Amino acid sequence: MDFPSRAGAVRAIDDVAFTVGRQETLGLVGESGSGKTLSSLAVLRLVPPPARIVAGRIVFEGQDLLTLNSAQMAALRGRRIAMVFQNPAYSLNPILSIGAQLTEILAWHEKLPRRAAHDHIAELLRLVGITDAPARLRQFPHELSGGMKQRICIARALLCHPALLLADEPTTNLDVTIQAQILDLLQQLKDRFATSMILVTHDMGVVARMADRISVMYAGTVCETGNAATLLRSPLHPYTRALLESMPRADRSYQTVRSLPVIPGRIPSLADPPAGCRFHPRCPEAEADCRKLRPMPVTLGSGHVVSCLKRGSQGVLA
Repeated sequence: MDFPSRAGAVRAIDDVAFTVGRQETLGLVGESGSGKTLSSLAVLRLVPPPARIVAGRIVFEGQDLLTLNSAQMAALRGRRIAMVFQNPAYSLNPILSIGAQLTEILAWHEKLPRRAAHDHIAELLRLVGITDAPARLRQFPHELSGGMKQRICIARALLCHPALLLADEPTTNLDVTIQAQILDLLQQLKDRFATSMILVTHDMGVVARMADRISVMYAGTVCETGNAATLLRSPLHPYTRALLESMPRADRSYQTVRSLPVIPGRIPSLADPPAGCRFHPRCPEAEADCRKLRPMPVTLGSGHVVSCLKRGSQGVLA
């Protein structure tokens, strides 16, 4: 995926590849700016202009989504693939009631009569923990709390029982208690509707709780993918290990905030990424080859894929 600029095209997402199995949760993790949200938006072909997808394939149910026209994609979004966006306050229309927004989706995709649509919506609101559905449907987004708006957004995404749910930082800006409730709700509804899910987050604790598999992104690339339990227990890429080390843990004591491990440096500019491995300027294991050769993905047992020259990856000149 490229963004045009005065200095030329900026490659924001570069050779990113991941798969999601049926009824599986894939955790997409990494620092802010690593390309997680853009990757999920690309699945729905909702990349923000002037960005454009310049190469690759997005295969869903055997069909390459990049070959579909606008009308075909509009029929797919919300019905077979749906998304819970990061900030519910921005993804809900402030001038339409909750009922109008949800009914419009069912009218577009399912052609349900108004009464049947209202009954279906009321049942789904009950499933997401919202009581007194008729009153809530008459309200506007500004009349609801943050947690309530996020529950509405989850209900909206699941109205047509999609096969794939994209959840982009679904607990952002919510307090800890509400975060736990939203994560539990997502898991319960995913199981109930047999839905696959891509969970985008920077919180390794969230993916440890929710994900079956994890893909770790850094600077627009995927550096490691594997079974969640295996990756969390035995990370192979230095970046994954650094992410896990920087998480506060209950079984460790920290004298001060400064004693918490951090990853030195910062994520590189995608307008001028470093040659070779993109993580090498911050990597404690970097050697001369890491500075000039880009590591290719290598599979190391039971689907664990890593891109690191120190772990057996082949390198190509970048």
